[in-house]
Amino acid sequence: MTSLPPPSAKKLGLVIDLDTCVGCQACATSCKEWNTQGYSAPLTDENPYGPEASGVWLNRIHGYEVKEEGQRQSRIVHFPRSCLHCEEPACVTVCPTGASYKRAEDGIVLVNPETCIGCKLCSWACPYGAREYDQSHGVMKKCTLCVDRIYNENFEPEDRQPACVKACPTGARHFGDLGDANSKVSQLVAERGGYDLLPEIGYKPVNKYLPPRARRDATTTAPVSLPKPDGSAFDRLFQWADKVLSPRKMTPRANEVDHSGKLEG
Repeated sequence: MTSLPPPSAKKLGLVIDLDTCVGCQACATSCKEWNTQGYSAPLTDENPYGPEASGVWLNRIHGYEVKEEGQRQSRIVHFPRSCLHCEEPACVTVCPTGASYKRAEDGIVLVNPETCIGCKLCSWACPYGAREYDQSHGVMKKCTLCVDRIYNENFEPEDRQPACVKACPTGARHFGDLGDANSKVSQLVAERGGYDLLPEIGYKPVNKYLPPRARRDATTTAPVSLPKPDGSAFDRLFQWADKVLSPRKMTPRANEVDHSGKLEG
């Protein structure tokens, strides 16, 4: 079985904001696009246009209907799921060939396809369902935090982040060093009460989730009354503009027959 390296000071990972994730799948598709040609390439698909399509996806998004306490109406919370790059990953310690390993320099958990025998022990050990079996190549694959992007000096500094983070249109995904208490991601976790997924099992995931904020819509917000006219020049200007721009109701003139809705013939 594979042993773990000593705990590293640097812990690269993701912080995912469940409040702003809209489930658009941009992170999943950008992950698929980048990694099908990168470190984990290829991410193969079987019968992609058939009734029983299957394939390798390193990032998946689930949607859950949640009803908050005291609320009559439920809401949908989108929950992205990928490898959490645990500090004590069971997927690594059960690997019989050392193919699954944790990097000592930054804490990223990877799979070496050259030594992976596809026994699936890592997928059985992972409680988060983060391992993907590639049937075409007989090996296990998983999120790499886009290790071939984040250290690529040919990229501009702002592009040295995982593809999923770069593609997120709402800024729900954040990347950085969670081992540094002063990093932006660590401060974000502290401010928003970020939490571990299934902390009770003791694998110490590096990735964190930010909880959804309290509902903010017409059911929770008090109505705001509009300001009353004060007779100022601006007020009169807006009243005139409202009168000019508002659609007028058309009424038939005297002795005029209304032919609306009738066909000529």
